[in-house]
Amino acid sequence: MNLDTPQLVAIAAALGWASGLRLYAVLFLVGMAGWLGWVELPHGLRLLQHPLMLSASGAMLVVEFFADKIPGVDTLWDLLHTLLRIPAGAALAGAVFGADQATAATVAAVLGGTLAATSHLAKASTRAAVNTSPEPFSNIGLSLLGDATVPLALWLAWAHPWLFLPLLMLALVVMLATLWMLGRFLRQWLKRASGRGRQTAGAA
Repeated sequence: MNLDTPQLVAIAAALGWASGLRLYAVLFLVGMAGWLGWVELPHGLRLLQHPLMLSASGAMLVVEFFADKIPGVDTLWDLLHTLLRIPAGAALAGAVFGADQATAATVAAVLGGTLAATSHLAKASTRAAVNTSPEPFSNIGLSLLGDATVPLALWLAWAHPWLFLPLLMLALVVMLATLWMLGRFLRQWLKRASGRGRQTAGAA
């Protein structure tokens, strides 16, 4: 099956965006789909279907699945992966086009890195905010939502690229709005905390 340009763009965007949420799920699911023959992977992504790569990404997927369900641990996990998810998203997106399409691969890498950064920051910020709640259910619910979103996004990118792309645009708007609201909340919280600190110092 030859992938046309809209499909390649959708796949590159999906790989970048989803890498910011669940990098190891992306690596394992894409590689497994290629290994089973469900999809034909672009040449630059065929490394993902190698048995050794599948073993490594599958093991890390299991670790991430449980780490992402534990409040506090999930935030630490996100922090540790800040420098990994974004370049990985860029590399995966660029690999969709390969070295024979250098310009397209470069554009895709920039797109993938930007999408990975956006989804990663939105996820990490939201989960850190939710962790301030004493109950664990909202945290686990958000984690399970991420677990379901990644395979759905990858499937849509391959099977229905024209449906995936507008949905991705909508998701980006929601994520950017979330980042703006959380940033505003953080600034207000810091302002109140600074005010209380000055009052305490003055009373002393």
